[in-house]
Amino acid sequence: MKKTKSADIGLIGLAVMGANLARNIAGKKFSIVVYNRTTERTNEFIKEFGHKYLSAENNLKDFVATLKIPRKIIIMVKAGEPVDEMITQLIPLLSKNDIIIDCGNSNYNDTKRRNLNLKKHGLNFVGCGVSGGEEGALHGPSIMPGGDKQAVDKILPILQKIAAKDFSGKPCVTYIGENGAGHYVKMVHNGIEYGVMQMMAEAYEMLRTVHKLPAPKIAKIFQKFNQGKLKSYLFEIAVEVLNKKDEFKKGWLIDHILDKAGQKGTGQWTGIDSLTRAVSLPTITEAVYARINSGEKTRRLKISKLYPLPKPTKKIPLQKFTKLLEDALYAGMLSSYAQGYTLIKKTAFEESWKINLAEVSRIWEGGCIIRAKILNDLHKAFAKNSNLHLFEIPSLAKTLKSTAPSLRTVVSYATASGIPIPSLATAQSYFESMRSANLSANFIQGLRDYFGAHTYERTDKKGIFHTHWN
Repeated sequence: MKKTKSADIGLIGLAVMGANLARNIAGKKFSIVVYNRTTERTNEFIKEFGHKYLSAENNLKDFVATLKIPRKIIIMVKAGEPVDEMITQLIPLLSKNDIIIDCGNSNYNDTKRRNLNLKKHGLNFVGCGVSGGEEGALHGPSIMPGGDKQAVDKILPILQKIAAKDFSGKPCVTYIGENGAGHYVKMVHNGIEYGVMQMMAEAYEMLRTVHKLPAPKIAKIFQKFNQGKLKSYLFEIAVEVLNKKDEFKKGWLIDHILDKAGQKGTGQWTGIDSLTRAVSLPTITEAVYARINSGEKTRRLKISKLYPLPKPTKKIPLQKFTKLLEDALYAGMLSSYAQGYTLIKKTAFEESWKINLAEVSRIWEGGCIIRAKILNDLHKAFAKNSNLHLFEIPSLAKTLKSTAPSLRTVVSYATASGIPIPSLATAQSYFESMRSANLSANFIQGLRDYFGAHTYERTDKKGIFHTHWN
């Protein structure tokens, strides 16, 4: 029997994210057909969630045959080779101008390569960043599509309906740029997420170790933060994490979670790319290193016995420290965003992508993991000052002038107390570097010229100079 081309869109891959995204699309009354490599999983999914807008096929050829022309197919499989393998299977089944949309966490370089390859076959490829986790996929994520604009425009009506809403009620989706731009912006989003989470963890550690507060009291402080300028999804869920009671023994679950943090690679990719492009990204990169250090649990336990904590410094009264910490976190987060946005701007220039940072900030206001009040500040700031570094924008400079002193105090306080704060410390250091008219690099240049004749420039004359030092 010949299949009727009736489905608006198809989706391949029914792991949690793919399944929830399919349900979201169907819930907005777009007809969607799904396919999964494992037939058993497909049948279970349809039995539980299938309805007139949500159907399935257990044969890839039949799956493709049910789609309206031009076909639109979302791939939600594991990043890397599985994506390439699925594309290879789809190519002979598709027609000119059909659209493949990769909504997984693919490396943007892979997206660029796939984009070029599919163009040779007359097909369109959209690399689409999706942030929001399981809940976001089901109820509304932040969506970052990149690729051929005409292809993105064809899928935009669906993406706009399923996306989260920004602070003004508009969909958290926008065209990011050509080829790999969408996945690149999602990668940097994840890098910023690393930095923000690490700074929050450092704040938690200071309150726990220096001020000896139990989890519920730290939760109350974070809850207060979430009512002010630090209002965000991460602080919202942090309160729930800190208040969760342990199901196996008396006390709080957080106190029984092993201090080894996992990662899936996007933070590393962001750090590596920043080094390749010569963009300073210390806060995000240190957040990655912090997770790597956390994995050295056995070695840390041994070394901890060799080095006792420094003698306690004079405690800052808790109420005063809480206020300092709130301002320090805000300044630190602005510094982390400044680094991430600078990387996006540099890459956009080098790749000829026309990325709008105000729009990027806007679509991060809802749905995504780093959604926060601060993003509305950034959205407004970059709408008027698109070419400036974040630290140069007048409204943000005013805020930094009032909060940076608190960041300095908190970093000093933590360091004197022997508390590792890699992300807060580097956020401060990045700010101090960028606001300094003169750095110590002249000394570095002197040494380089001495041992390697690497030359240097002068402050009072134009040209390149070399000195015979000895």
